[in-house]
Amino acid sequence: MAEAANKKTAPRGLRLVAGFQKHWRLHILALPVLIYMLLFSYAPMFGVVLAFEKYTVTRGFFGSEWVGLRNFEFLFATTDAWRITRNTVLYNIAFILLNTTLSVLLALVLNEMYLRRLSKSIQTLLIMPYFLSMSVVAIIVYAFIGPTGVVNSLIKASGQRAMTNWYTYKPLWPFLLVFVNAWKGVGYTAIVYVASISGISQEYYEAAVLDGASKLQQARYVTLPHLRHIIVIMLILSMGGMFRGDMGLSYNVTQNSGALYEVTDVIDTYVYRALKTLGNTGMSTAAGLYQSLVGFVLILISNRVVKHVDEESALF
Repeated sequence: MAEAANKKTAPRGLRLVAGFQKHWRLHILALPVLIYMLLFSYAPMFGVVLAFEKYTVTRGFFGSEWVGLRNFEFLFATTDAWRITRNTVLYNIAFILLNTTLSVLLALVLNEMYLRRLSKSIQTLLIMPYFLSMSVVAIIVYAFIGPTGVVNSLIKASGQRAMTNWYTYKPLWPFLLVFVNAWKGVGYTAIVYVASISGISQEYYEAAVLDGASKLQQARYVTLPHLRHIIVIMLILSMGGMFRGDMGLSYNVTQNSGALYEVTDVIDTYVYRALKTLGNTGMSTAAGLYQSLVGFVLILISNRVVKHVDEESALF
């Protein structure tokens, strides 16, 4: 007791040194990750200064003209600001709600499979699309809805007139983009939930069986309550990307079709095209900074709300 009291009253610096000496092996193991984070996550943050400059390569970081918040006017003063913001937010809301629901349902189904080998095989097949690049996904989509693709071939085989170009048909794409995003990401997220379910004690299920609970009731009253925390954490983290569009999905899969900009254009694709046209590095940096700050604020707000409702489910 006296030793513990002395440790608490010791100067903080000495406590840190003592803690390092006691756990020095763990600190050495963490050192490569710490160096990686410093070099590739924190050091590049110096480039944020470009958001407030009219950057030119010849003048560099310190010699370029300081323009203040003028670069941010590009996003807010343009007539397309409402359209790209609307598309970005609505797509992310659809992605979060649909993918979370499908992932949880898929995890429940996989957990109830009696044949474990079959379950593992299905998990492998479901997670494979996650590792495909969006360029490959764009080729797959084109193989289905291209001029000579599967869809047009089936329409022609039925005796009807096929669509000349699906890449100009706007009503299709909001649903198609949501479907492609779910097809690519649901399998990976479901595996995360399956791993969480495997950590639930079997005693809960045995007690539920003794009480006469069906499989559906077990999922509702045992599995889902135990998944509540991980689901909420995943949702909070997803809120950080609410103003950040999927560049590969909105640009590659749509073949950057100008006829679809009204329903597929997001902040990232709009800024990318503007950067290619204008070559304004400061403008693109301002857009990235704006997205990051808004995402950070949304994470704080959503975590605060969750903490008020259920403190144990909060991220911090």
